[in-house]
Amino acid sequence: MSNILVNGLNEKPQNMIKKARILVVDDEAVIREGCVKILSKEGWSVEAVENGMDGIELIKSKEFDILLLDLMMPGMNGLEVIHEVNRIAQHIDIIVITGYATVETAVEAMKEGAYDYISKPFTPDQLRVVIRRTLEKKALLLEAEFLRREQEKGLQAISHEKSKIKTILNCMPNGVLVLDNEKRLILYNPIAGKLLNIREEDSIGKLIDECVYCKDLSDMISEVLNRDYIENTYISGEISADNPLSLMAHNAPIVMEDGEVLGVVVIVQDISEQKAIDKMKADFIAKVTHELKAPVATMNQLLMAIEAGVVGELEGKQLELIERAKLRGEGLLELISDLLDISKIESGLSIQRMIPLNIREIMEDVVDLLKPQADKKGISLNLHIDDNLPLINADKDGMREVFTNLISNGIKYTNDGGKIEIDGSMDKDYFIFSISDNGIGISKQNLPFIFERFFRVKNSKTRHIVGTGLGLPIVKDIIDAHLGSIEVKSDEGKGSTFKVLLPMKIE
Repeated sequence: MSNILVNGLNEKPQNMIKKARILVVDDEAVIREGCVKILSKEGWSVEAVENGMDGIELIKSKEFDILLLDLMMPGMNGLEVIHEVNRIAQHIDIIVITGYATVETAVEAMKEGAYDYISKPFTPDQLRVVIRRTLEKKALLLEAEFLRREQEKGLQAISHEKSKIKTILNCMPNGVLVLDNEKRLILYNPIAGKLLNIREEDSIGKLIDECVYCKDLSDMISEVLNRDYIENTYISGEISADNPLSLMAHNAPIVMEDGEVLGVVVIVQDISEQKAIDKMKADFIAKVTHELKAPVATMNQLLMAIEAGVVGELEGKQLELIERAKLRGEGLLELISDLLDISKIESGLSIQRMIPLNIREIMEDVVDLLKPQADKKGISLNLHIDDNLPLINADKDGMREVFTNLISNGIKYTNDGGKIEIDGSMDKDYFIFSISDNGIGISKQNLPFIFERFFRVKNSKTRHIVGTGLGLPIVKDIIDAHLGSIEVKSDEGKGSTFKVLLPMKIE
């Protein structure tokens, strides 16, 4: 490879043209000064010397792209300079200046390695043109060499690609299958073969139903191939293969830039151990919550009986203390329920089944459920939701939990006689749900922490409001599990708006 390419390979061609370094060697002061003045105005770095020996010494100590060289000089002539430059700095392009010398001499110089020539007298435009033409040639050579090296790397990469893919797949702890859009098996790793009992050596190229006896998996793959593609689309669920293991399959489409689905990638996980641990957790939590909820509920009932006068009439202060004890008991019951939800989320049980949902029906049910609570405070609940919304792919109980928590929070933190606006609409590939209230709001200092577990805003306006500090973290965890997002805007004393974005399921 020539030195020009070694020296300039890491520099963009256009940058090289703009930052060119030029050396002028001519015994005539007027030519040197003229060249420096003309070329410097173009932004190029230009130096000039009056003889060949000084030029050679400068080239030994500095980097130049172009040498503008007079052929007829006293002492060391132009041809001698060319021979020496070719020996010490082959990357420099030489443009000879002819005047008194003949054209034959210029041709001889070009045979010796000069790239171009310019005749005296020359105009500024002529000089600029010949310099720019030389730099453009250098840039093209540089780009061509860069492309050649990239091609070499690409060919080397292709030659090793199969072995790399095989190594990666064989090292993965989960099963991987790749299928085309006709459900034919293109690729799978040994773990997938073991988990799904793929035993035949000639399975590649066969339909998945001929290789794997698992209707659940086959149906999931068909659904991925038949549905309209949207970003982040995938289908996950447990499958029943021909073995005693508990398996989870995650199916995602292979999509071209134009949206055409070429096939499906399937990741298969053995979740047998995880399910066993989850069952132990669930059994423990169920037992503990039952043991906690039963006595707390009993205490609340006893307090209600006392408040109702079953054991005698109570006076004002006694009633106040009973009411405070009831509130504490209700708060404890809410905490137990929230802890159960958190435990489900951490064990991966919060999202049980992702199915196509009519989100409008769920929102209407939640509003109807919470309306008596709002009416008690004189708060109006106003639901605005677009007609004919497409289905979304979501967990029904999870969505109900999200809407219930957010609307319930709005009621709690809105003063009597306030209002809550609940909106639902579609924007491109997302369902947007927002709830806005004109309640007490959240300060800028507290806003960054509201999704942290057990965090509660504590001030004179919230001290009478019962809560666990787990509602919003639960909401965020459920939304995250649906690949959605939640954001909040709030002005202290004016109200808050919570906005949720959930990916659509488009049929």
